[in-house]
Amino acid sequence: MGKHLWIAAWAGMAALAVPEPGRAEAAPGPVPAASAARIEADVRFLADDLLEGRAAGTRGYDLAALYVATQYRQMGLEPAGDDGGYFERVPLLKGTLQREGSRFAITRAGKTTDFEFESQCLPGVNFFEGSADVTAPMVFVGQAVRAPELGHDDLAGVDVRGKIAVMLTNAPRQFPIDQRAFHSDSTGKRRELARLGAVGIITLDDPENEKKRPWVLDAPNWRQPVMRSLDAAGRPHDDFPEIRVRAVCSVAVADAFFAGSPHTAAEVYEMLEQGRLRSFDLAGTATLATRATLERIESHNVIGRLRGSDPRLAAEHVAFTAHLDHLGVGAPHGGDAIYNGAQDNAVGVATMLEAARQLADDAAKPKRSVLFVALTAEEMGLLGARQFVADPTVPLDSIVANVNMDMPLLIGDASDVVPIGLEHSTLEPVVRRAAAAAGLTLTPDPFPEEVIFIRSDQYEFVRAGIPAIYLLSGVKLRDGGDGVKGIAEFLAKRYHLPSDDVDQPIHWPGAARLAWLNHHIALEIANDPARPAWKTGDFFGERFGPAASTAAPAPPGR
Repeated sequence: MGKHLWIAAWAGMAALAVPEPGRAEAAPGPVPAASAARIEADVRFLADDLLEGRAAGTRGYDLAALYVATQYRQMGLEPAGDDGGYFERVPLLKGTLQREGSRFAITRAGKTTDFEFESQCLPGVNFFEGSADVTAPMVFVGQAVRAPELGHDDLAGVDVRGKIAVMLTNAPRQFPIDQRAFHSDSTGKRRELARLGAVGIITLDDPENEKKRPWVLDAPNWRQPVMRSLDAAGRPHDDFPEIRVRAVCSVAVADAFFAGSPHTAAEVYEMLEQGRLRSFDLAGTATLATRATLERIESHNVIGRLRGSDPRLAAEHVAFTAHLDHLGVGAPHGGDAIYNGAQDNAVGVATMLEAARQLADDAAKPKRSVLFVALTAEEMGLLGARQFVADPTVPLDSIVANVNMDMPLLIGDASDVVPIGLEHSTLEPVVRRAAAAAGLTLTPDPFPEEVIFIRSDQYEFVRAGIPAIYLLSGVKLRDGGDGVKGIAEFLAKRYHLPSDDVDQPIHWPGAARLAWLNHHIALEIANDPARPAWKTGDFFGERFGPAASTAAPAPPGR
């Protein structure tokens, strides 16, 4: 879920057929021969139709969680969840949108235009009321970004009180990469608009992004539930009761928003490209009605621990994470409605399990303890990671680093690896040495402007001040194929679709190599007397690290 914008960049590139499946050659480098077979076996179970797409809160996800816990037990990992078990409870509020009674219309100069549900606009779920109706004037707020450190404020001098704010996604392309990542986060935008008195938010994408991920590809899945995690008082995290209605709308109807206003949609999108968006009131009023059923459910993170061997350092932890959930059963494509999530993220979980096996089998145990956390509800907005960080099963300040595996995209025999977030902390030399030992080179993020450092589970650890790294398979294929185009093929035809299953090409030796890399990274972090640290002057380190003046006190753990 958190990966959509980066995915769009890949998917917009010309596609090329991916390498053929079934290549039997052994992976070069220090990879046990049986490693690839174990990873394949795990993926074939986790991505089987029996598990019905592993949506959080479903029987299919619970089967997957039990499977992971059984693997932890088999390899001798200690339970590190609730009540002496492997599972950590994640309370969730599930919202299921209803078509009947939902409405979006604009009234201008005495004429009302109704927009079509699904084909043009989709209302969001109100997690406080379920059903809500609002008619209010509209105001365009640019991208709703406040970045005082860059002298940028879309909301300066704008009156949003009692109004519905219309905003574009992301943050200005002209921002430095780290600031663009941070200010693209929609939660902060909603929080600020709620504080200023807005009663609703309408989000429009821009033509470039929608071209890469067409509206019609995802809109039919409105029937699938959305979720929020719940705090200790039972309130939805990162949702704001002041914002009573929300909607997302296709670029195809953007002209209707700006008609009669100081600028047309075309002018607004031109200003976006040039980095000179301005906010202004929109003509007319909007009527938004949303209908949803709300249900409290529970899912689970699955947590195992390899106890460290050093009497002092064993109290500290290296946390490996991979999200176990996917999208469940949704709108059919090609006659198939099960969104198996093989690459996203059964492969990531299986790779993490194999790294755990290798660490558990090592004669010399790591000095620090190592946690392995299979997370729920990533596709719903990093909710399992948020729960773990908010209410950790070990003291939060004992976690020295996070290494995340999410959809590594094993489309061929790559000679490189793409480490997202490498530049932010002293994990960089660790990863460089481990990659060299694995016979891999490092390739910088091919699309840094898509800011995926904030779009997967590692970002919840970053927000808690914990240095993190997110590893993707590489793009330099040993057979001379174009890895970038191969990934574009996957993203255009399989990402978040039922065809992301085990019948597609998956390079199992590459997964084994990534598992060995993770294992090696864990050993080095766990055995280093010094904890990983944010680099001096790093944006995220200054924003979230120990020296951040705005950092909240860390939860004590259990």
